[in-house]
Amino acid sequence: MTGKPQRSVTGTTRRLTPDGAGIETAARLLAEGGLVALPTETVYGLAADARQDHAVARIFEAKGRPRFNPLIIHVADLAGVGRYARLTPEAERLARAFWPGPLTLVLPLLPEAGLSPLVTAGNDSVAVRVPAHPVAQALLRRFGGPLAAPSANPSGRVSPTRATHVLDGLDGRIEAVIDGGEAAVGVESTIVGLLEAPLLLRPGGLALEDLEAALGRAIPAPAADPARPVAPGQLSSHYAPRAEMRLATRPAAGEAWLGFGPQDAGATLNLSPAGDLTEAAANLFHYMREIDTGPGTVIAVSPIPESGLGRAINDRLRRAAAPRPVTDPFGRSA
Repeated sequence: MTGKPQRSVTGTTRRLTPDGAGIETAARLLAEGGLVALPTETVYGLAADARQDHAVARIFEAKGRPRFNPLIIHVADLAGVGRYARLTPEAERLARAFWPGPLTLVLPLLPEAGLSPLVTAGNDSVAVRVPAHPVAQALLRRFGGPLAAPSANPSGRVSPTRATHVLDGLDGRIEAVIDGGEAAVGVESTIVGLLEAPLLLRPGGLALEDLEAALGRAIPAPAADPARPVAPGQLSSHYAPRAEMRLATRPAAGEAWLGFGPQDAGATLNLSPAGDLTEAAANLFHYMREIDTGPGTVIAVSPIPESGLGRAINDRLRRAAAPRPVTDPFGRSA
């Protein structure tokens, strides 16, 4: 871990442009121990230098995130991964097939990695991703080191797919956000554990079918322990709007209705009128925010096919509909 100066936010969060000047400013802030939200192809991430204890601790503070919930580190390329984790043959096969892209691999942590132990939450493994977004790539190459970057939102709440979403939840709690437009994929990366046999730890923006085809074998999903997650996105309640959410074929009287497909033409909002799962994934978090009118209201969500990106969408919806903590991430009554 490096002993860089400690920072704290004063005033409002800066909104940076996704050009050379913005990247330069963001890299400087990160080197000083600051927090910068950056666009990726999945959702916006909240980045800090993964080697600085204080900077990583500030991620948990800004988000109200439990310390036992590990983080993903982002690096610019496959060569960078090898500085922090051991690449197994199956990991290298998936990496060459799908990186850069919406895939995170949980790999054995190298003893000499030099990452803050807060990143791994005490596990002897580390979650690694090589993002495809050009702004994320530019920042990683300019910064020259690993960035810990969970989603840039209060813990447990709806993930951000636009810079405005980041500011809605974290304005004044972080130094800056780089405005890179809308996230194209719209749900977080797929996470595959490769410590022993491959395991699907979180469905996400890369379809399970494509991963299994690349490996030539099934990738089962183990039963997760929400009290001891080995990867992000495994808590029982997550991705939640302020309103109550339930999964239903049709809404009850007075409920908002988040539909899917041509049969739901009367929905308040429709994730994809054509029934396209890629479109639905891209719209999911933005529409969850748009339809959310706050506590005391209910959002009914139509069924989504449990295949392809539908697995990731359903995973987010089930966790959003799960019973929630009594207080929000900042200690206020939920």
